[in-house]
Amino acid sequence: MKIKRLFTCLLACTGASLFLTGYSPEDFSLGRLKNYKKEFKSESIGACSTSDIKTYEDYRMITSVGSAQYQYIHNHCTVDEETGFLVDEDGFIGVALAYSFGEIGSRYYFILDTGITIPVVKVDAKASVHASNGCSADSNGHVLEFVIDTDKAIAYFGGANGLASSGNFNNCEYLHGAIADIEKVSDEPIETGIIYTQSIGSDKMKSSEEGDRVRMVKGGFRS
Repeated sequence: MKIKRLFTCLLACTGASLFLTGYSPEDFSLGRLKNYKKEFKSESIGACSTSDIKTYEDYRMITSVGSAQYQYIHNHCTVDEETGFLVDEDGFIGVALAYSFGEIGSRYYFILDTGITIPVVKVDAKASVHASNGCSADSNGHVLEFVIDTDKAIAYFGGANGLASSGNFNNCEYLHGAIADIEKVSDEPIETGIIYTQSIGSDKMKSSEEGDRVRMVKGGFRS
């Protein structure tokens, strides 16, 4: 069973605000990528490759408990029961990326030439010996390598050769396209996200008219 996240906010000053995406695992759907709306501010870093190849690895192969990869996956990600994709608390899809993409937990928007935006989070690091330019794999030039539950993915995507989506998620219509741009995602939500605001008086709660205010604007997979 998928469980929605519980947010607890303790506010200690007048007029404090909490910005949340409102995402829960139930919101995740690959089909919604075609209408995905960015929820966090981001800045283009350019496309280091235009590859359309999108491979995968099984997250269960990451077994070093003390590694940043293992800790991030098991503390921040949920396995989507339908597709087998790993998704973090804000709906970013787990991928393995090369060294130029920074530390584990770094997040990006991959903009495809088909108009699709894929929100991804780096949950594994490609060895530099396999991606010597820091961007794409030396073997076939792929940049994106999804980190998945292979059993669930094969059941969902199929694959005549025994590999999920025949070994290339570019075969999936919701992930199809060459890389047109890459944007580094910040932790700061876009103002059109979901904003929870609570005002607290200096010595007591304000009246109900001046108390909690919630403004709900859909974004991400909630579009």
